[in-house]
Amino acid sequence: MGAPERSGLRTLLPLIWLLVLLATSSCIRLIKPLRSFEHYTAPPTPDYSRPESWATLPTRADSADAVPLHSGLRSRQASAPADVFFLHLTTRIRPRGWNTAIGNRHVNRYTDRYSIRTQASVFNAAGRVYAPRYRQATLYSFFDSTANSRQALALAYSDVKAAFEYYLAHYNQGRPIILAAHSQGTYHARRLLREFFDRDPALRRRLVAAYLVGLNIDTLGYRVLRPCRDSLQTACYVSWNTGSWGHDYPPYDGALVTNPLTWRLDTAYAPVALNRGSVPLSFKRLDRPGVADAQVHQGILWTHPSGRRGYFRFLLPGKWELRHSYHLNDYGLYYLSVRRNAGTRLRMWQQQHP
Repeated sequence: MGAPERSGLRTLLPLIWLLVLLATSSCIRLIKPLRSFEHYTAPPTPDYSRPESWATLPTRADSADAVPLHSGLRSRQASAPADVFFLHLTTRIRPRGWNTAIGNRHVNRYTDRYSIRTQASVFNAAGRVYAPRYRQATLYSFFDSTANSRQALALAYSDVKAAFEYYLAHYNQGRPIILAAHSQGTYHARRLLREFFDRDPALRRRLVAAYLVGLNIDTLGYRVLRPCRDSLQTACYVSWNTGSWGHDYPPYDGALVTNPLTWRLDTAYAPVALNRGSVPLSFKRLDRPGVADAQVHQGILWTHPSGRRGYFRFLLPGKWELRHSYHLNDYGLYYLSVRRNAGTRLRMWQQQHP
């Protein structure tokens, strides 16, 4: 094994530990906070006028500027015509309270490496990327049905809402907006989409599209907004969860699923030949053409195992009952397809709003 490979392995060790932890239901108790929500003092409220309260801002060099090695891709945030408001996945795992402070350097390092670099960077050619740090709920909140998890997630959303309001008031300046998120970020983004864009016609006209990835999404919560029907529609939303081919996931049946290779909602099979490029979790390369096919099946995006290093499956136990998930690769498996689609929808938005 060469030095670059060893370095990549060391980078992924914390993530591999997470996959092993989630492999058995009995291990879930190891990430449960020891006390109830009320017994912990909430971390300090973020001040979004301070740059350190943001995981990424377009005015500085950070992880959202990254592109895969030797890919030929470039970050174009300096001249991008749109904004991207991105909400990251859960990177708080250890059971030290129900929410984490945004100044936690250990957690922030994982956020920047495994979400901002590998997911938010998808959009750095179409828009200037803004991603707030927020007092994210601990991972256990998604395996718990008590008031503790509801309170933890509500606290996290209060930060997301405050960050978005600050962004609108101080950063946006009337530019078109791409809303994007993954996992816990999507949990908050779907509410943000409902409370702001769905209810405000003026803001809705600025919406290029919402990428609500890695969580169950339905159409019942929105009065006006609807799922995107194809690759060109704007002011709409897309969503998918990626699972291994041939496995059924009953809790997801009925969820909205967009095929990121065709951008349609039907169940037509999309072969790997349609995949423009995939990026592994290590972010060390761009596999072109991509490694994953796709087909919508009962609330899940089915894909065959890639056979390439860096695309991890794992067991996700508990009430979700999602087995053989590619959850951490939801963006990476279709990286270049999503990147190009964001640009396509933006150009269409520009034609509609000259």
